[in-house]
Amino acid sequence: MKHSPGRRSALQTLLGLAGVLSAAPFVVRWQSAQAATPAAPYTHRLALLIGNGDYPVPHDLPPIHKNVMDLGEALAYRGFDVTQAMNLDENSLQITVNEFVKRVAQAPADAVTLFYYAGHGLQVDSNNLLLGSGANPTAPRRDLLARSLVLQQKLLAALPPKPEALNITVIDACRTDLRNALGDGEGLNQVEASVGSLVCFSTGAGKPAVSPASADQNTFYTAALVKLLRESAGHITFNDLFRMVKEEVETTMLKHPLAAIRRLAQKPFIADNARVQVPLMVAPAVSGEPVAPRMLPEEAAAWQAIQSTQWPVDLLRLCKSFLETYPDSIQARSVLVYQVGALQALTVLRHKEVKLFKTSFVLPEPLPTSQQADSNADLNRAARGDKDAAARIARLYRGLGSGQAQLRYLGWLQYAGGLGNGIASYELALYYREVAQPLLAAQAEARARQLGYSPPRALGHARK
Repeated sequence: MKHSPGRRSALQTLLGLAGVLSAAPFVVRWQSAQAATPAAPYTHRLALLIGNGDYPVPHDLPPIHKNVMDLGEALAYRGFDVTQAMNLDENSLQITVNEFVKRVAQAPADAVTLFYYAGHGLQVDSNNLLLGSGANPTAPRRDLLARSLVLQQKLLAALPPKPEALNITVIDACRTDLRNALGDGEGLNQVEASVGSLVCFSTGAGKPAVSPASADQNTFYTAALVKLLRESAGHITFNDLFRMVKEEVETTMLKHPLAAIRRLAQKPFIADNARVQVPLMVAPAVSGEPVAPRMLPEEAAAWQAIQSTQWPVDLLRLCKSFLETYPDSIQARSVLVYQVGALQALTVLRHKEVKLFKTSFVLPEPLPTSQQADSNADLNRAARGDKDAAARIARLYRGLGSGQAQLRYLGWLQYAGGLGNGIASYELALYYREVAQPLLAAQAEARARQLGYSPPRALGHARK
């Protein structure tokens, strides 16, 4: 049954569940002049932006066109060769994504790539689906599978690893209409990023995303992303940028004057497995952007100490001291991000069920030389509250055999789960099953579900 605008509830109108974005499917490509001279690392930058807003009323999404256009301009400013596509049905969506994957595979090893999708997305049988234009998000699940792109298989697993650069995937997906959005399994499932990748969702795993009703406004997440892409200093890395976007979205929605928005405040999801830190700025000679001012020697030493610290208590102390001493530093915004992460890490470490101590924040020995640099980087990131880095450290200890290694393995999985890694929590549940501790297994699995992770049936999961 179709709904006329006059019959919709005030909340539906408020959150953008009214109106039809009826533009025909189209694809636009335009190249930034900044990306024309690949004379330095990370100057080759590709972006595909897909906006699907044309769905049956009341599931249409008015802000999507503005999202794509505004983000395209912001990415071009950062040196990206941008392709924009709107209102793609399931076949066009598959073809467009396949072509992008091929372009990424043919790009230089140090190319930076970004895939962005705005539209309806939801989860079916642990798979994250991006819905083709015209699909009804409330259709039977079998129909949705036939009319959608499976994110994990068709994009995340298909993109080549980028150990020398960065693949970025951004999903700003409204789930379903709000009558169903808060139900079980309606949000996207948790994922872990492959090597050289950064995966960002506009809201937490298993949670709904909302948007304004007006086609003249961006969604909350894309508004923050566009703003920070335009305003941030060029030396800021993409990894820090997306953490700043996360904080911006949370703050904006929690302080929103409308109670309905505050109740549905989004906490964006980040899965980070980047192996290098890529700055927003293309090389100054290419972009024309001024080089960031140099830090004083003492300031640079304090910044380096923060970068190399692998214990949250020490990191928090160093961050506070840096911000008090150098409040106007070019790195102050990044240090604020690290401080927030260190506070979260310290909170988790104080949980009685998390068995990690300062002596745990060292690498297992012997460790192959090829793993040393990445693992040290993961220890640094784990101290800043990076849930995925913590899970990777746990897996270093898996299979080492000794009793101490097993205790470290469990402790790091507990820590990763405490930081929000539902996949690590489920891995912990599987371990407890193997050692015949069903109560602990049930608790760990419940934590995984609470964090928005639905394990595939192949892992012994049965939907209750």
